Amino acid sequence: MSDFAQYSNQHRNISFERRDGILQIRLHTDGQPLKWGAVRGSIHDQLGEAFYQVGRDPLNEVVILTGTGDVFCTEFNMDELPTDSTDHDAWYRIVREGKDLLMNLLDIDAPVIGAVNGPAHYHAELLALSDIVLAADHATFADLAHYPSSTVPGDGAHVVWPMLLGPNRGRYFLMMGEQIPAAEAKALGIVGEVLPKDGLLPRAWEIARMLKQKPLRVLRNTRIALTQRLKKNLLEELGFGLQLEGHGL
Repeated sequence: MSDFAQYSNQHRNISFERRDGILQIRLHTDGQPLKWGAVRGSIHDQLGEAFYQVGRDPLNEVVILTGTGDVFCTEFNMDELPTDSTDHDAWYRIVREGKDLLMNLLDIDAPVIGAVNGPAHYHAELLALSDIVLAADHATFADLAHYPSSTVPGDGAHVVWPMLLGPNRGRYFLMMGEQIPAAEAKALGIVGEVLPKDGLLPRAWEIARMLKQKPLRVLRNTRIALTQRLKKNLLEELGFGLQLEGHGL
């Protein structure tokens, strides 16, 4: 069993707030929108452990995952990117973290609400994998961290986006650097609701309180049922994709 008092203060890029069994996870860089990093101690390292701790805390009944400010993530943290692509020990760490990041997210037995607070151009799949996805009306979805940046999209993007968009549109999305606005994302089925930015988190909390009205065993078992196929697909393809990404560096 995880101790909220301990893990809620453990991760420098992740803020936690819990009220009445509803846990809000907010990603950030120094209190501003998240900038993605992949060295030891960066957000890439933190998320797998954080999701594991959240999933092992039975007092978390519903989870809200969101970003900070008007942007989810559109930049790299240039001080937190690996510089030596031949460092095999470092790549092993990245592969291990990449698996933990997505698998531990899906292993949280509480329903997850993704609140897309703005442009999500780096690792939007974290939010798109939520059971209920809400988006601010100015949000856009893209995967600019991989193929447009000359990197193989093998860290789960190659599984998630063709699954959500369909095989052909998913491949187009990944290889062309397409940016999908919130309204179109709703029409495509990626997003459940599009809201004014000031109404996004209030609506996420409203839905979380509504979900909590069901018995806890119903909440947990529904989440488990709805994530089983996602876990299966990632288990089959994630490790292979990460190795291809490493060989492409």
